Amino acid sequence: MPEKLISRFEQSPEHFLWSVDRGVATITLNRPERKNPLTFESYAEMRDRFRDLVYSEEVKAVVITGAGENFCSGGDVHEIIGPLTEMSMKELLAFTRMTGDLVKAIRNCPQPVIAAVNGVCVGAGAILAMASDIRLGTSKSKVSFIFAKVGLAGCDMGACAMLPRIIGQGRAAELLFSGRNMSGEEAERCGFFNQLHNSADLLKESQTMAARLAEGPNFAHGITKTMLNQEWNMSIDQAIESEAQAQAICMQTHDFVRAYEAFVKKEKPVFEGD
Repeated sequence: MPEKLISRFEQSPEHFLWSVDRGVATITLNRPERKNPLTFESYAEMRDRFRDLVYSEEVKAVVITGAGENFCSGGDVHEIIGPLTEMSMKELLAFTRMTGDLVKAIRNCPQPVIAAVNGVCVGAGAILAMASDIRLGTSKSKVSFIFAKVGLAGCDMGACAMLPRIIGQGRAAELLFSGRNMSGEEAERCGFFNQLHNSADLLKESQTMAARLAEGPNFAHGITKTMLNQEWNMSIDQAIESEAQAQAICMQTHDFVRAYEAFVKKEKPVFEGD
């Protein structure tokens, strides 16, 4: 990793908490008194952190969560929404492109990203969860793409492209038009949440899942994530050919050889991501 990025990873971010344990990085939005809203600064800092993860050899998987009993209440009403009403079109477009860049950074980092969603998860918070690869929730989770309720379109930060692919076109359309809350149980039924857990166990369960992924073939996981993204815009024939090339690359890794040798010995493989 370049020296500049190493020093940046060693620094604690200013606008969220960051910790790394056994290859699992945990990002915690840490304004629990306000249900962990985002600010201009936290958007940008999180975007930069996810961009840097492309070069990280230490971080193998990521968990995003919120402090206290909530995940994220979206953009801060006073620090973002208010100022937006006074901006020029040029300034507004710079902001919306910056928030979209956060989603791109989450999608483009090679590490699997898990959202641990408790309590309120609305607006940009719901987008953070949507952009993650895997989402774990609770019965107390309340997910809402609230944009219509504040006079905005539901097409924010990729929602109209990504949400239908997760829960289906009809469900996504209804949620984006109405801006209503989706309960944890409903979110699991429609496939937005992969699993539900008790609130007290949510973060631990998310970190345990992330740790299992971190112990796997990390180079291959990155390829899987890349193909999941790229194949949205491919024909079946193109996808099959691209997967043939991707899998051939993985077959040249040491992890593939290690897995074969461990299988022959009836042992559990130890992957090193190379």
